[in-house]
Amino acid sequence: MSKFVFRNNTVERFFGKEYSFSGYDDISLIPQDADIYVWWYQVPIKYDQQVLADEIGDYAQKLNFVLSQIEPTKSFIALTMDILYFVPFTDDDSRLQQSVANYNNALYNAEASYNNVKVIDITEFTRNYTAADLFDWKFYFVSQMGMNPKLNKEFKVWWERKLSSIALKRKKCLVLDLDNTLWGGILGEDGIEGIKIGGDYPGKAFLYWQKALLGLSRSGVILTICSKNNEHDVLEAWENNPFMVLRQEHFAAYRINWTDKATNIKALADELNLGLDSFVFVDDNPTERELVKQMLPMVSVPDFPKQPYELPVFFKSLVEQYFKVYSITDEDKKKTEQYKANAARAKAAASFTDFASFLESLHIQIGVEAANEFNIQRIAQMTQKTNQFNLTTHRYTDADVRRFLDERWKIWCISVADKFGDNGITGTIIVKPLDSERCEIDTFLLSCRILGKGIEIAFIKRILSLLESSGFKTITANFIPTAKNTQVRGFWDKVGFKCISETEDGSRNYELSLTDTDLSIENYYHITIK
Repeated sequence: MSKFVFRNNTVERFFGKEYSFSGYDDISLIPQDADIYVWWYQVPIKYDQQVLADEIGDYAQKLNFVLSQIEPTKSFIALTMDILYFVPFTDDDSRLQQSVANYNNALYNAEASYNNVKVIDITEFTRNYTAADLFDWKFYFVSQMGMNPKLNKEFKVWWERKLSSIALKRKKCLVLDLDNTLWGGILGEDGIEGIKIGGDYPGKAFLYWQKALLGLSRSGVILTICSKNNEHDVLEAWENNPFMVLRQEHFAAYRINWTDKATNIKALADELNLGLDSFVFVDDNPTERELVKQMLPMVSVPDFPKQPYELPVFFKSLVEQYFKVYSITDEDKKKTEQYKANAARAKAAASFTDFASFLESLHIQIGVEAANEFNIQRIAQMTQKTNQFNLTTHRYTDADVRRFLDERWKIWCISVADKFGDNGITGTIIVKPLDSERCEIDTFLLSCRILGKGIEIAFIKRILSLLESSGFKTITANFIPTAKNTQVRGFWDKVGFKCISETEDGSRNYELSLTDTDLSIENYYHITIK
């Protein structure tokens, strides 16, 4: 993937080999073949404050010109400006600060005006270092480097994290211990009234910690519990301790018993139908953390702070390292309730001997909707995050999806609801027209939350009917194997596609003639085209 950086200083050391660069403050060449553009202008070194302010104001105008020349379907990432060095001659001269503030506001205004623009706050990186760390005159005089190249490794880690944030990639589930983790003290010894939550320190620190975790949950991170405790005692504490912020209803699932925590985390993963690499485990006990590290190396296990007053700093690092994304969707906000509803479905299924009767009892409602400005972000997010039921695992940004629509690709998503709740948008299909009668299914995926009820078959058959109505007669499709999507290896065969070739790595190419394909759908799937 080609990436191009507009800059006014030397910044090559901070990016990988896949990046190319403009000349200093040069916008005369705007390559149209780049997939991603980066705009990183830094405060120049000048001592005339007015000249400096005017030059920074000119940068904003250049940015708007460049944006007008770039396809609106190409991703454009702009870094804000931070003042790393300047010498004010008077305390009342704020021209530089004001010009930088105006410039940064111009970036955010551009983000509001262009769907493809994302703004990253550079101070999130720079505030971790002193002025001496950030700027080195030797490197500026030798190579015109506006930031110390010795920070390039740390910057690259931060930058990749920000790119993942823009792509809406993050961990999905936070597994929490209880005693000395969610509250101070040991419930079995101190009792409901004796544990430290609320009031003075250290209870106040745990209260803030729980409030922070509740906010994280509302952003779409799934909270679960894995604790060695008596379940009855915990349920009673959740019910009766007046200072408790996080209670039973805030957790999608829990394991409160005396089984080892590695086994319990695996059980949580099975219950939620999530990969273990989606989990972050937080526990105050270093022995428990080491067990999980050894037994479940795919689970992320950060070190827990030794003192409760360190919890706010720990929470910030937890968010930035594992859970921060550029924006969240409506589906993200409903994650806990959606996973709890899935548990209710599983319990209901156990009471039926006839699976078809169970599906009929669910009153499954499937909404099929073409891609639009209200669902594009969610469609892109699913391509980035969905691994198990994903036939090709192509990763796309919202800018990519908009480009496909401009090129007249056909893109739909589905929302699924039943009597237990609404799962929101949980599947998508991206179809590339080849000619007037042939098209290729580029992407077909569903969230693991809705698997196991045949919805994938109903969805694909309805889409095939829509494609047939649009005049297409032949559909091609692919299966590209990954470490996580083996369960869909035979999906196209099940639908009726014919495998026409297979490579040594297991990739398969398929074809389907719509003229002789059974596209009937069971009547207990209630499908609405929106």
